[in-house]
Amino acid sequence: MEILENVKQRVYKFGDKTADGNSTMKNLLGGKGANLAEMSAIGIPVPPGFTITTDVCTEYNLLGQEAVVAMIKEEVEQSIANIETLMGTTFGDKENPLLISVRSGARVSMPGMMDTVLNLGMNDEVVQGLAKKTNNDKFAWDSYRRFIQMYGGVVLGMKPASKEDIDPFEEIMENLKEKRGIELDTDFSLQDLQDLVFDFKGAVKKRTGFDFPTDPWDQLWGAIIAVFNSWNGDRAVYYRTMNGYPADWGTAVNVQAMVYGNMGDNSGTGVCFTRDAGTGENVFNGEYLINAQGEDVVAGVRTPQQITKLGSKRWAELAKIEEDDRRENYPSLEELMPTMFNELNGYQDILEKHYRDMQDMEFTIQDGKMWILQTRNGKRTGAAMVKIAMDLLKEGMINEKEALLLVEPNKLDELLHPVFDPIALKRANIIAQGLPASPGAATGKIVFFADEANKYKNSILVRIETSPEDLEGMNIAKGILTARGGMTSHAAVVARGMGKCCISGAGALKINYKKRTLTVDGHEYHEGDWISLNGSTGNIIEGKVATIEPELSGEFAEIMELSDKYAKMKVRTNADSPKDAKVARNFGAQGIGLTRTEHMFFELDRIKAMREMILADTVKGRKQALEDLLPMQRSDFEGIFEAMEGLAVTIRLLDPPLHEFVPHQLATQKDLAEEMHISLQAVKNKVAELEEFNPMLGHRGCRLGNTYPEITEMQTRAIIEAALNLKERGIICKPEIMVPLIGTVKEFEAQEQIIRSTANTIFKERNDSVEYLVGTMIEIPRAALMADKIAEKADFFSFGTNDLTQMTFGYSRDDAGKFLPIYIEKGILKVDPFEVLDQEGVGQLVKMGTERGRSTKPNLKVGICGEHGGEPSSVEFCYNTGMDYVSCSPYRVPIARLVSAQAAIKATL
Repeated sequence: MEILENVKQRVYKFGDKTADGNSTMKNLLGGKGANLAEMSAIGIPVPPGFTITTDVCTEYNLLGQEAVVAMIKEEVEQSIANIETLMGTTFGDKENPLLISVRSGARVSMPGMMDTVLNLGMNDEVVQGLAKKTNNDKFAWDSYRRFIQMYGGVVLGMKPASKEDIDPFEEIMENLKEKRGIELDTDFSLQDLQDLVFDFKGAVKKRTGFDFPTDPWDQLWGAIIAVFNSWNGDRAVYYRTMNGYPADWGTAVNVQAMVYGNMGDNSGTGVCFTRDAGTGENVFNGEYLINAQGEDVVAGVRTPQQITKLGSKRWAELAKIEEDDRRENYPSLEELMPTMFNELNGYQDILEKHYRDMQDMEFTIQDGKMWILQTRNGKRTGAAMVKIAMDLLKEGMINEKEALLLVEPNKLDELLHPVFDPIALKRANIIAQGLPASPGAATGKIVFFADEANKYKNSILVRIETSPEDLEGMNIAKGILTARGGMTSHAAVVARGMGKCCISGAGALKINYKKRTLTVDGHEYHEGDWISLNGSTGNIIEGKVATIEPELSGEFAEIMELSDKYAKMKVRTNADSPKDAKVARNFGAQGIGLTRTEHMFFELDRIKAMREMILADTVKGRKQALEDLLPMQRSDFEGIFEAMEGLAVTIRLLDPPLHEFVPHQLATQKDLAEEMHISLQAVKNKVAELEEFNPMLGHRGCRLGNTYPEITEMQTRAIIEAALNLKERGIICKPEIMVPLIGTVKEFEAQEQIIRSTANTIFKERNDSVEYLVGTMIEIPRAALMADKIAEKADFFSFGTNDLTQMTFGYSRDDAGKFLPIYIEKGILKVDPFEVLDQEGVGQLVKMGTERGRSTKPNLKVGICGEHGGEPSSVEFCYNTGMDYVSCSPYRVPIARLVSAQAAIKATL
């Protein structure tokens, strides 16, 4: 706690073109607070306020509410006074009241994952003063009922009793609408709103046992603490875990003067993007609602209207609304309030140029005055991300290095997702149309509740509208479909951030949660029925639709070319077949870092020969069986070498224990005994003999090759003969033979002697030769410690971080799933070390092995071939360690290529 105790400032003010902070302070002020300060400083009209730092959240989690309130009480009171001065209002005053909003703000955007309270400071006396001051009773009481509803849910825990039930406040409103025969919140009369306030307070008293708090300062401290608590709420924790954000970051709290979009037909609220978040197209777009407030647009309670004329026309085409009807009933902001639109358009241009990235903005129009509530780098799909980066580069707004750093590596994966087959789409039965909120193709079985998304292997989550509590189900589902909401609704924004196919605002859908049915034009669909979503067009399709592999876009190729220009560390692939090798090469792989030869033995025509070799009692018998395997292996290597012509191919000798190859079911054992003309008991005895207490630390890897050298001989012959056969055809091969699982120098020497002796024999037989390397996997801690000695013999090192992690931690990869999630939840580990390289522990061994190896052999080739070879932070670590290459699965190659370039660029900054 020493660093925190020395902090002099915990609250940062902003407003009226001044600010204590700026956009570089996101770690301390959170993304929202830092950008509010920056916008205020550059003259954007931002409601004044203050930010309580993320450090205070950390202090709160350590020390509790009483200590933290005492720490910041004076600063908060001074900051409220500053807002009062700037706004000319007084917090809690009956005649001239200041109302405030309280919002979260992590250092990265976490849309909807934490809590917000609007209109704070309301009570029975303040509402009268606000009504008198604004001469708008309906507005004042609408704001009051909103406050009770939001504060009740966020601070007082007023949640639905079960997943089939609706929010208790929503239930009260729906009952009143039914009684009054109205549909929209805006249709409530003044008396309706006053009745709702009374009923809402009664619901709070009934549920909690306490009266709704009336003191504005009690309300403020309750909201601040609720926002801090929401950092560790279920949805925020899940979102952090899903994105790999550390739990110790904490959230800031942003307190701002309220501005009102619900003051009548000259007011409104909206969300806009400086470019299309789905496609990346350079088109200003967004959605707004007249006479609405805060969360109305993103919550999807009302169908929002489009900001631009162009957007309105596109929306009308999708919704099948005639242009005349659209212009009359759904005018764009550009058409309805041209002055406000022009002002907003000017601000979006300023902010994009200032931040040099696509912006996601929130705004409120209060009685003809424009306020900007927030800006942030917008969430976008993978395709939009690549296009925006390349467009900004071509427009001269950023340089090549900045364009590469603008691309989030893992989102490139979205560009490789399957798309619907155009031929199949022509035959598809389109049952409804919605808004194409997030592109992609999704086919699955209908589920209606987020916590049941894993009910089927492929599911489509169908909701009236989504809420932040649905996050886990949204992540599990193949696609998301909502009846309400627009392109900026919660479902749309979160889906785009996930790269998940989403269709929103499909108004023709009638969803009944209790019956678990979806009805469209009289046809009823049930839970478990198949539907398909075309997130690029908004089409909702009955049944399954066939998919095809996507074609990579021009911008994608441009980003990859740019990556190769700046990357210094090469990217290879892990490939066990010619097909995988070709896929990887098409994605730009610069060789193969790992071919697992054991995968070639499991096919039906080969497993028999492998089992014969294992069951043989003599060297002669084993060699005979291996002779049958030789042409098969040789053929496999020829295909892989040909696919990787001219590039290095690292082939790992047999690694797994032999018991994995023998049959363990009685019926299969009987079949094998009959085929080999031996007794069933002989097969059973051999299976029992191969059984090991800890096979991962048992008779495997180089230990197999050293006890059964004929295995190494056969594999070496297959590799070398394949290379010579291709050489005769004019195809250049660069084989690298890798010995797995060594822990001592002599283990490697014994295998190297067999390999080189076999190769020399083949060269004499063929009167020809090829160049080849003999190296080893460093996957046992002792090998990293002895790397200087091993490098005297080995031509290259490849770190097998899967086993190295397993042995360094002492965690079994096969069993760690039982406790690792709990360890991460409790903060014992920040991430799964089998997914993200443990740089502190395992990473030390990797660094040590590299440094010691090169102390003996300065030109030693060093790479990594574990699963970490395609994980961005691990790839960056490999670059900083000085590796020559990383190797990863074919579909991770583009990601690793980008990260290799980004790591090289960051090293120069």
